[in-house]
Amino acid sequence: MTGTPHVVSDVMTRTVLALRDGAAFKEIVKALQQWQVSAAPVLDAGGRVVGVVSEADLLRKEEARTGSEVGYPQVRPGSAVAEAALVTAAALMTTPAVTVRPEAPLPEAARTMARHGVKRLPVVDADGLLQGVVSRADLLKVFLRDDEDIAEEIRREILPHLFPDSEPVCVRVRDGVVTLTGRVPDTALVPVAAGWVRGVDGVVAVDCALAGPPRRPVLDPDLPDAGHVPPGRSRTSRAPEGGGGP
Repeated sequence: MTGTPHVVSDVMTRTVLALRDGAAFKEIVKALQQWQVSAAPVLDAGGRVVGVVSEADLLRKEEARTGSEVGYPQVRPGSAVAEAALVTAAALMTTPAVTVRPEAPLPEAARTMARHGVKRLPVVDADGLLQGVVSRADLLKVFLRDDEDIAEEIRREILPHLFPDSEPVCVRVRDGVVTLTGRVPDTALVPVAAGWVRGVDGVVAVDCALAGPPRRPVLDPDLPDAGHVPPGRSRTSRAPEGGGGP
């Protein structure tokens, strides 16, 4: 039970470059250079994201035009119809666009990027309208969180729920690495604590050194208690001196 985790809308860039689906090749090149980005979402007339055009898409177009790469169709000089099919954003873009919702947790956005091999994702609402763009760099912002801020969230949001009746657990955070020390009444919850702490925004790693309550010594059941007197003898009786009989 941690605090509210960061979501995409917390870290995304809201002012972004977007291209019309009818944008021409040179217009796209110029826009990418001006904004110093390597890709941009493409919008239809209604403002919905329909694809993404990247520098790689532009390079593939040039390779196809010159026939420099085997496997790409060559365009005959003077073929206006064929040339026109290659020079608009709608023809160049990768579609459908891989997108993410503003309310998506950051790990979900990171997994989507990794799965599709992309460096940024258009952020769209339920209607597919562009809200911003989230990049790998944006996702890493969470790890700039202050160490004491991380420690305070752990003390406030995690430990009281897992160990309400235990002695205070010591929480130390250095460069995002959390160290937990102390004794807790139920060691079965130690892995749970480590997992919850690992999920706190900004945590890089967890060193969980929590131990259970001190163990009491167990006496050997074959040894009599100190105060036990064997049957037939009193505490004050002594064996006869000399060991002789009558």
